Amino acid sequence: MTIRRKIKSAVDGDTFKTYRKINGTNYVRIAGINTPERGERGYSSAKAQLNRLAGKTVTLVPQGRSYNRVVADVRYHRKKIM
Repeated sequence: MTIRRKIKSAVDGDTFKTYRKINGTNYVRIAGINTPERGERGYSSAKAQLNRLAGKTVTLVPQGRSYNRVVADVRYHRKKIM
């Protein structure tokens, strides 16, 4: 199953919020990516990089759920976000 959603904003470097919910939540964690947490070196740049996609539509392939977020492979213009 693939889902298309527009990114509202980055929460951090590997999680973003969508305008429309997916399975009851607006939060998506990018599968296979682990970026620095708040307060760690590189956090701001990782979040800024993901935030560049705000307003853009991405394609999601949900893999599961974690901490009230959908975990999904995410593609933008057919390229996997890494």
